Amino acid sequence: MVFDSMETASRDELREVQDERLQEMVQTAYENVDYYREMFDAEGLTPEDVQSVEDLSKLPFTTKEDFRDYYPTGMFAVDMEDVVRIHASSGTTGKPKIVGYTQDDLDVWSKAVARCLVAAGLGPDDVVQNAYGYGLFTGGLGLHQGVEELGATVIPIGGGNTQRQVEMLADLGSDAISCTPSYALYLAEVAEDMGYDIKDLPLRVVIFGAEPCTEPMRNEIEERLGVTGVDIYGLSEIVGPGVSIECQEQDGLHIWEDYFYPEVVDPNTGEPVEEGEEGELVLTTLSKQALPVLRYRTGDLTRLNYDTCECGRTAVRMDNITGRSDDLIIIRGVNFYPSEVESVVLEFDEVAPHYRIDITREDNLDKLKVTVEVVDDFDGSITDLKGRITKRLSNVLSFTPDELNLVEYGNIARTEVGKVQRVYDHRGQ
Repeated sequence: MVFDSMETASRDELREVQDERLQEMVQTAYENVDYYREMFDAEGLTPEDVQSVEDLSKLPFTTKEDFRDYYPTGMFAVDMEDVVRIHASSGTTGKPKIVGYTQDDLDVWSKAVARCLVAAGLGPDDVVQNAYGYGLFTGGLGLHQGVEELGATVIPIGGGNTQRQVEMLADLGSDAISCTPSYALYLAEVAEDMGYDIKDLPLRVVIFGAEPCTEPMRNEIEERLGVTGVDIYGLSEIVGPGVSIECQEQDGLHIWEDYFYPEVVDPNTGEPVEEGEEGELVLTTLSKQALPVLRYRTGDLTRLNYDTCECGRTAVRMDNITGRSDDLIIIRGVNFYPSEVESVVLEFDEVAPHYRIDITREDNLDKLKVTVEVVDDFDGSITDLKGRITKRLSNVLSFTPDELNLVEYGNIARTEVGKVQRVYDHRGQ
């Protein structure tokens, strides 16, 4: 089942749509956005030089710094009187990135999310409990309007208030819930404390996003909740959730290429990588009026697969995002990503899927401490378990953490609203 015919269009048909829309997007950006006009002029280019997606490599990248340099609305291509909604990024690493939408933009966004929901196995008869935060964050309203576009029932419960979330799942028989992966696991914990067996509820799909989710964590979600876990992807600068999603095959996330054109480049050189190789995802919007974005460096690491999926969709698939180029941690000259620690933690049945990484600097030397919870009913040897986890971390990370702490279940703070924080870098404080 698909939401519309573009999901199964031939590659030739898709390319024709992409090229036509890209030409319009480039013209709009050049005529209405100072940043892009200055960029084209500096490169000695005109909109006529970009006739196909093959020509995109002629253009420099757009970055999050460009959004901040033109804060708040300097990247907009329309007057504020044509903007019907504003969203923004969290701004945790500086000024937030302000994004705007015309009514046509919202319509495209709704259709993209509706496609996602159908790919996840949902239909008009289903009830979707939306536990993403409403407000400036794109997750809540983005998913909400997609559910309505599909014709399904949405429960706009928002983030937090976890006991009530459990009660709504039980009382209203929600078929799906949308939330972060860490919150899905916390939901299972709270349900158990309330005396519910969450596996007995009608809930069958968890649509998770906004945080990286490794395959072991997805397995944990599916096992704890008795559901199918489906990864959805998006970012405010491009549209919000709905850029791509896994179908029920769970073999990569379909990117809706008639709306968002993907490239993968070497994060160090910016040069395109060979098809199927991992690199940094770069996205170009093909249907945005208020905020056209050309060659945006997402910072997310992935690879692309252009083979037709078993579900019949022809849209390219991207790998699940398990790390960002700017999430790279360097400890004493060794590079690693937090997801590598997570993969180790989830290998051990004796520990809970909650951890934190603390980085300090002592006498100009970086120190890494990993803290992990043991399961609630753990009755084994802490010394033995610590030794086995330390050995495994050493093998995966190619160095041994300076400290591994095993703490009682529940000692690591849970996040009910927003993205979970796993890494605490105290260097320079």
